[in-house]
Amino acid sequence: VQLQASGGGVVQAGGSLRLSCAASGRTFSRDTVGWFRQAPGKEREFVSAIWRSGGNTYYADSVKGRFTASRDNAKTMVYLQMNNLQAEDTAVYFCALGARVILSNIRNAGAYDYWGQGTQVTVSS
Repeated sequence: VQLQASGGGVVQAGGSLRLSCAASGRTFSRDTVGWFRQAPGKEREFVSAIWRSGGNTYYADSVKGRFTASRDNAKTMVYLQMNNLQAEDTAVYFCALGARVILSNIRNAGAYDYWGQGTQVTVSS
């Protein structure tokens, strides 16, 4: 299984970025996809998750209303649209796949089996 995250970059506060995550080597539609981020000196934290069917999405309180997750199972792609970015959003962003994810652990990094390499998002204030 390979995950390739892309779309990171440097943006000014208030700007937008769209992250993409390409998956291969697995029946993608059966997996929940999570987005996590890790800032320097901090632990990896949950950002968003999108359920297998793509119908339900979940967000950390810190990004709710600003970030939107979506997926295209036919293309095995997942996206994270990030609007109104703030300096505190600066981090490396990771996408992850999990076949055993349930609602009670959807925010836990340990529930996900496969991880991409991460893409850097830097927001300048």
